[in-house]
Amino acid sequence: MPGRTRVKICGITRLEDLEAAAQAGADAVGFVFYPPSPRCLEVATARRLRRAAPAFVTTVALFVNAPPADVARVVAEVRPDMLQFHGEETPEYCESFGLPYIKAARVRAGIDLLEYWRPFAGAAAWLADAWVEAYGGVGARFDWSLLPARPARPLVLSGGLTSANVGAAIRALRPWAVDVSSGVESAKGIKDAARIAAFIAEVRNADV
Repeated sequence: MPGRTRVKICGITRLEDLEAAAQAGADAVGFVFYPPSPRCLEVATARRLRRAAPAFVTTVALFVNAPPADVARVVAEVRPDMLQFHGEETPEYCESFGLPYIKAARVRAGIDLLEYWRPFAGAAAWLADAWVEAYGGVGARFDWSLLPARPARPLVLSGGLTSANVGAAIRALRPWAVDVSSGVESAKGIKDAARIAAFIAEVRNADV
């Protein structure tokens, strides 16, 4: 029997969305600290959300090529459980903050994903997302056939996932986890509780 696929709801901006994700059974929630994103949080807001997160829901802080001092401030003031890096960060950079981290790769034809991820052997997981200029969160999907069959680290699948396609993705790829943002939103940065519940229900159906 396949293992249970973990679920991360990323781009949380409101307390009610965090509560909806937790109530629906999300394993993790993501806080974005990338200023161009409509989901980017102020540190004070993220701190309030972090304090509201219930036990056993992992909080993940997401960055894209951020100055080290910005990451260090979030680590000190928000106290997330884990970090997620979506830019051109080096392994040394990712490992310098003293927390487990996820390293994302933007997938497109011609990129050797295993070669890209190889220096990040210390990551808690590798995340595959669509190649877009905006670094994710726009609902774009990539060609799943480009993913390696046996990655050395747990694989997190992201990019264009919705309740309509996440079941097929899990059955085809059996990732460790799936990561969704725009696929459960009613507007940019505004999650929809019904869409979150439907998404997680489809994940659970695919695990059977």
